[in-house]
Amino acid sequence: MERRVYLELFNDKKAMDKETLFVKDVARLEGKREIVSQIEQLPVYTPTKKDENYVVIDVLTILQHIHSALPDIHVIPIGPKQTVIEIAREKQPLSPLFVLFFWLLLYIGSALAIMNFHEDVSMLLVHQKLYLFITGKELAQPLLLQIPYSIGLGLGMIIFFNHIFKKRINEEPSPLDIEIFQYKKGIEDYLSATETDRSSKPWPSKHSPQ
Repeated sequence: MERRVYLELFNDKKAMDKETLFVKDVARLEGKREIVSQIEQLPVYTPTKKDENYVVIDVLTILQHIHSALPDIHVIPIGPKQTVIEIAREKQPLSPLFVLFFWLLLYIGSALAIMNFHEDVSMLLVHQKLYLFITGKELAQPLLLQIPYSIGLGLGMIIFFNHIFKKRINEEPSPLDIEIFQYKKGIEDYLSATETDRSSKPWPSKHSPQ
């Protein structure tokens, strides 16, 4: 009786340079335990320098490796047809001056953007009129309103982006997380459509003499 295994590729996977990837690293298997254990340990790919940052492995490549080693296994692929491997390479530590420069650049840029927005909408005038409406007194700098507003602006940004530095406030993804996810998904879809190996992948016949 033919032995059957279901195989589902992961959408993506991170790997170190020259790290050998096995079937278990790029796919989930469902079948008899002893068969799954054998398939999981089969090597699939080892990234090299020529691969740059991404490698696309399609399901036929996985099937080729499985049938070459275990030709009597009936593998039924389900789900995605490709998986995108992101290769993580060793990076040089950034210079403190480089980090400081970009920190100042982002700080000044964001501060100017906030100030220009408030100037465009005449926020100071709004605060002055609101203070006059509440207290009945005119004041050039209504700090009683401006200070809580400034604190609330910062807290609002923290809650909106759901992060305090690297710490996430809760499990709900922020709009920035969703945008990054959509961006990565777009890259993966593009690579899957353009970088997939389109060559035929023969393997030994299941009925050939062993």
